[in-house]
Amino acid sequence: MSLDTIFKGQRVLVTGGAGQIGSHLVAALVQRGAQVSVADSLWRGKREHLAPGGQPLIDMDRDFHQVDLTDAAACAQVTANCDLVYHLADVVAGINYVFGNQFSLFNTNLRIDSNMLHAAVANKVPKYVYVGTACSYPAALSVSDAEGRTPLFREEQVYPALPESSYGWSKLMGEYHAELAMNEGLLQVGLLRFHNVYGPHCEMSPERSQVIPSLIRKAIRHPDEPYVVWGSGKQRRAFVYVDDIVDALLRVVDVGLGRGAIQIGPDYSTSIRELAEEIARISGKDIDISYDPTRREGDGDRAADWRKAREVLGWEPRVSLTEGLARTYDWCRHAMAKAG
Repeated sequence: MSLDTIFKGQRVLVTGGAGQIGSHLVAALVQRGAQVSVADSLWRGKREHLAPGGQPLIDMDRDFHQVDLTDAAACAQVTANCDLVYHLADVVAGINYVFGNQFSLFNTNLRIDSNMLHAAVANKVPKYVYVGTACSYPAALSVSDAEGRTPLFREEQVYPALPESSYGWSKLMGEYHAELAMNEGLLQVGLLRFHNVYGPHCEMSPERSQVIPSLIRKAIRHPDEPYVVWGSGKQRRAFVYVDDIVDALLRVVDVGLGRGAIQIGPDYSTSIRELAEEIARISGKDIDISYDPTRREGDGDRAADWRKAREVLGWEPRVSLTEGLARTYDWCRHAMAKAG
C-alpha cells in the first residue's frame, strides 16, 4: 500500500506531537489524510510548532491535549479509539541536563512509557510505534578503533546492555517493554532507534538545547554569547535530519511492524569540532571557536549500520548534513528574531 494512502482516515495519536520530531510527523500525517490528535506536556514542545505559518494543522481545541503522561488516567484518555499510536514523548535535553538529572529522568521516562503502553493495550490499539535511541548502546562500543574508524552499530549490539546514561537505559527499557507486549500478541509494534536528530522546531534554550541548536544559538548571538564548544570537540555523532526521521516513521507502519528494533541514522559520524566550524561558516561571521574541556563529552564515536532500515523499510538518509544545517540555521534565526 502506498504511504500516500495507508494513513487516510486513520485515527492517529502522536505523543510529544508539539516537539521537533512530533510536529513534523503530525504535518506529514495530516497531509496523508489521517485524523491526528496530539498529547504533549509542552515541557519542550510548543503550540506554534503545530501552526506553521499561523495555520493550525489540527483542531487545537478538540485534538490537542496538554497532559502529563506520568498520569495513567491521562494516557487512557488520549489513547481511546485510536488506530495507531506514535509514542515519541520522553524527557530528554542536552548532555548537561541528562547527566545532572539521572534519577528523575529515568523515573519519569519509565512511568511515561509504562503508562502509555498499558493504556494502548487496555484500549485495544492495534498498532503502536515506539521510538528508542542510539544512547542505549553500550558506552564501551562508542569509540573509534585503532585505525580511527567509526564503529557502525548493528541493532543486536545493544545487548549485553550497558548504556552510559540513565536516559539510554530508560529508552532501552521502553523498547523491551513494548517487545514483550508484541510477543504476547497484545498489539503490533514498530521499534525505531534514532541517532542524533536535528532540524527545525528544535529547542534552543541554554538549559535544554542539544548540541546543534545550542551551537546555532551561540553563532546567531555572537559576540554577545561566547561561541564555546563543550569538551574537546573530538567526540563524534551520527546526525540525521528530521525529514529523514519522519520518512522512517511513516514507513515503519507499512512494512516495519513486528520486525524488531531498526536503527535510523547515517553510516558516518561528524566531530563536534567539524560541526562547530560548519555552523560558524554558515553564520557568515568571523567567529573564534573555543573549547571547554571541563565539560562532559558523552560517548566518543558512533554511527549506524543501517542495512536493516534499507532492507526492511526501504529507507535511506537523503538530506546531507551541510544542507540540513543550513535549513536549521535559517529556521533558528527566524525563530529567535520573532521571539525578540
